[in-house]
Amino acid sequence: MIPGFIPGIPTIGRQLPLLAGAASLLIAPFLFVGGPDWASGPLLKSVWNLGHILLFALLTLAVRPWQWLGGWRLWLVVTTVLLAVGTGIELIQGEYNRDLDGRDLLRNLIGGWLIIAWRPVFLPGTRASARQCLLAATATLLLCFELVGTGIVAARQWQIHHQLPQLYDFSHQNPEPFWSGNPAVSGSHSVNHPHSLKLSLGTETYSGISLDNLPSDWRGFERLVVTMFNPSTEPLALTLRINDVAHDRSEHAYNDRYNTRLILEPGFNTFTRNLADIENAPADRTMDMSQIRRMGLFAVRLPEPRTVYLSDLRLD
Repeated sequence: MIPGFIPGIPTIGRQLPLLAGAASLLIAPFLFVGGPDWASGPLLKSVWNLGHILLFALLTLAVRPWQWLGGWRLWLVVTTVLLAVGTGIELIQGEYNRDLDGRDLLRNLIGGWLIIAWRPVFLPGTRASARQCLLAATATLLLCFELVGTGIVAARQWQIHHQLPQLYDFSHQNPEPFWSGNPAVSGSHSVNHPHSLKLSLGTETYSGISLDNLPSDWRGFERLVVTMFNPSTEPLALTLRINDVAHDRSEHAYNDRYNTRLILEPGFNTFTRNLADIENAPADRTMDMSQIRRMGLFAVRLPEPRTVYLSDLRLD
């Protein structure tokens, strides 16, 4: 009998580990090269992260650890090895200027767990126990959790793409998926929206917020309109900066983006800026108005903490 041959197992079943090994060899280099970068959108990053599940499922299928282990030892060894390999990959990725993501360790585990959980269920001529079915169902639920997360990101990005002329939907209860800098939802000083965003500015060198997840295609519009409320009796100077994807992937030079100064007098302030000025702001090129990536509002070296409100943000 041919070593490794199991009577009753179809030829395709015996070839599957070889195919899985070949596929994993093709996929593995993309852990370190290619793929989304800092300038990429949330949906591409979310879909790309699912590749961890696929890769480690293929690797588990190729190695076939059940040849040597069974029961709880199989689960313990596979989990330990995947955690060790995943940690090593994350550390190596850090050397390639990639962000460390502990969530990838879970995705690696899900890939391996799916294979060792479902294998007993699909074995011909055997009947899976209730415990084995429960493990398979649990691994599948973890996979569904990741898929649903990507689906939520896709739905959010679709909404963002279709919310123009609004650059931000002030009905959101949680600004975190859209903004960095921790703005807070407020019921005060809103303009034609359910809420405003409260900006708590500190005394550090740069203090403010950045809209990192916004509609990217500004073509077909002429003006940017920003409405803010200053509750203080003292004016406040803020900087508005806007850049495209090309700037994110460059050296971030000051003269390669749009920068302008906004003076907030007490009360409501509405600022209008021509998009043509934004497009022509970079010194050596024109900004790609179909690929706007970030918009920031920040103060510089405030002598004391200040609070302002962002009430409206749209294109005309």
